[in-house]
Amino acid sequence: MSHPPDRELALAARRGDPDAFGELVRRHQASVFNVCYRLLANAAEAEDQVQETFLRAYRKLALYDPSRPFGPWIRRVATNLCYNHLQKNRPVRVALEDERDRPAEGEAMDPASAAQRSVRAAALRRAIAVLPPHYRAVIELRHFQGLSYGEIADTLGQPLSNVKSHLFRARRQLEQSMREEGWGDVNA
Repeated sequence: MSHPPDRELALAARRGDPDAFGELVRRHQASVFNVCYRLLANAAEAEDQVQETFLRAYRKLALYDPSRPFGPWIRRVATNLCYNHLQKNRPVRVALEDERDRPAEGEAMDPASAAQRSVRAAALRRAIAVLPPHYRAVIELRHFQGLSYGEIADTLGQPLSNVKSHLFRARRQLEQSMREEGWGDVNA
């Protein structure tokens, strides 16, 4: 069974094929949700913004450049919607109950280590949630989505130098926050 590339699906969706756009949604909904969740720190609001992202993308498909990857484009739409939502609506609320820590597949963890990992992960999520939105976005895209610096620049529509600068400053703020909570280095 052949799986058409995103480019072909986007072009078919432009021509009015709802199944093609449905496949794009299926392929990208998890990464779009992750971007929204990490920026908004609230699962319900993230879900709302995911819906809005795909509605906006469908209406703006004519603006998508098929010579470029679809993933960074849709994540950029999501990031911009979340920025606008944050600016209009509220300060960040951290809803830590929405995310659970799980060991990596095949990894067994004793209860004490699991508890320490969970507490440390919660501290890191709190530290990320209070970063300015543009810092949260680069942390999300680099460390949770695994994008390269160039892909982040494309996704956010920013120069590469801004991405590098924001990432450096965000990491520095995270390290400081983690030290203040007694965790030392973020990468430990």
